[in-house]
Amino acid sequence: MQISGGRFVVTGGASLIGSHVADRLLAEGAREVILLDNFALGTPETVAHLNGDDRVKLVRGDILRINDLYDAFKGADGVFAIAGFLTLPLTQNPPLGLAVNVEGQVNVFEACRYAGVKKVIFSSSIAAYGEPEAGLIDESAPANLASFQPGAKLYSCTKLIGEALCQLYSARYGVDAVALRYSTVYGERQHYRGVNALYIIQNYDRIMRGERPQLTGDGSEVHDYVHVADVARANVMAMASEVTGEILNVVTGDQTTIKRIVEILLDITGSSLEPEYASGGGAVKSTSGTELDLSRAKIKAMLGWEPEVGIEAGLRRLIDWRAAQPD
Repeated sequence: MQISGGRFVVTGGASLIGSHVADRLLAEGAREVILLDNFALGTPETVAHLNGDDRVKLVRGDILRINDLYDAFKGADGVFAIAGFLTLPLTQNPPLGLAVNVEGQVNVFEACRYAGVKKVIFSSSIAAYGEPEAGLIDESAPANLASFQPGAKLYSCTKLIGEALCQLYSARYGVDAVALRYSTVYGERQHYRGVNALYIIQNYDRIMRGERPQLTGDGSEVHDYVHVADVARANVMAMASEVTGEILNVVTGDQTTIKRIVEILLDITGSSLEPEYASGGGAVKSTSGTELDLSRAKIKAMLGWEPEVGIEAGLRRLIDWRAAQPD
């Protein structure tokens, strides 16, 4: 699909990922970008930098109200299905979180079918794998959800349902669709709802208050941190491609300990504070452990995508953005 000159809708458009997808679409010459959001979690301020761009339209709408989608999707070439509850808010409000992540995604696909939308890019998560096992994890790995916390398990199941919708609507209804499994997404416009990325921004805030940053356990827990600009680029590349019915990891393939994250934060801020260790008991967790070896071979082969922003550079970009925000 040609991005230049196209019309695209981003559900959850006033979000971390949604706003960066909009940036990427505009940079590649999209004719119109509709940012649809109900502002329950996202805020207009997230996309305030796009004010004045005639190609951008911010629309209040809810994926639980299918009529909102019919109106927004009319004449659209593609839809980025980003709206949804993350693990933490879903754990706090299961009825609404499940409705949004399941019924809402069904509405998105039905509205796309009705409106003649050519392609959907669905935001999934490596949480679909469950607890990571030893060895390389690629898209053929089974879900290992038995030991997951209840809220995380529910979230994972909603992402598996979304992925199945991609494959079903691609095969049966001719709506091309790709599911992208993100690892821990972080970056400028960071919110406070991501279970794993929350650790970054919370410790930065602690350091700036003069408080010691906290390490969970012995600090050896690892995550695959992928910068939001790379995630946005993967979304647009998937939309532009002829790939359909596939599930693709959007990961760096690098394992970074939370101890290393704190070390980078202290270095960037010039702080001499010493980390303190905390048990982390009772915290909501998702896809965490001391080993997480995720493969990006499939997305490289199918889309040519590789990450461009390393963790040090990405954290510096995040902190520069955070430092410029009003208290």
